[in-house]
Amino acid sequence: MSIKAIVFDLDGTLLDTLEDLAAATNWALHRHGMPQRSLDEVRQFVGNGVRRLIERAVPSDTDDALFEQTFADFKAYYVDHCQERTRLYEGIPQLLQTLRRQGLRLAIVSNKLQAGVDELYRQYFSQDVEVAVGERPGMQRKPAPDMVLLALRELGVEAAEAVYVGDSDVDLQTARNSGLPCISVLWGFRDRDFLLAHGATCLAETPEDVVKLLAS
Repeated sequence: MSIKAIVFDLDGTLLDTLEDLAAATNWALHRHGMPQRSLDEVRQFVGNGVRRLIERAVPSDTDDALFEQTFADFKAYYVDHCQERTRLYEGIPQLLQTLRRQGLRLAIVSNKLQAGVDELYRQYFSQDVEVAVGERPGMQRKPAPDMVLLALRELGVEAAEAVYVGDSDVDLQTARNSGLPCISVLWGFRDRDFLLAHGATCLAETPEDVVKLLAS
């Protein structure tokens, strides 16, 4: 069956969001007198949603009430500041335009909060991407397949007709759980050795490689 749709991860795949995520994390930590985290630390913390990011960022002895306050502060700050340092990776606009010209349907699936996904979608992707699914109540985050399957339903495409593109071990698990083949990109938050160790079999060094792999 021919491929009709591509489901993209967002952070580390289409957008370099790391600096804004780190800034929001450190703003929330600082507000509650907690130690700051480096960019590399935040890079390792991302991938399982922002709640898990803050769980990893706060000191291990943080009580539940203080964690919830810190998490709420992170969310409020990030929604207002999610575009200050965020940028599209080089070649991504051309990639999306090429795929659309080829007649492919495009979706974004992210563990980022839906409000943040919506804001970034309006800013960067509304011309080329039809569906953007973020974290929302009542839906399991990646690597559960729920978000991907919702995106495919909204596109009207079967899993057998789609490919997943992401940059992390969470994305590899998500693709497997959703029944989709996965293209792992090397410009994101995880490196080649890490991805291979977590089962990656199809690697793209550049956005142009995604097009080539889809055609092969």
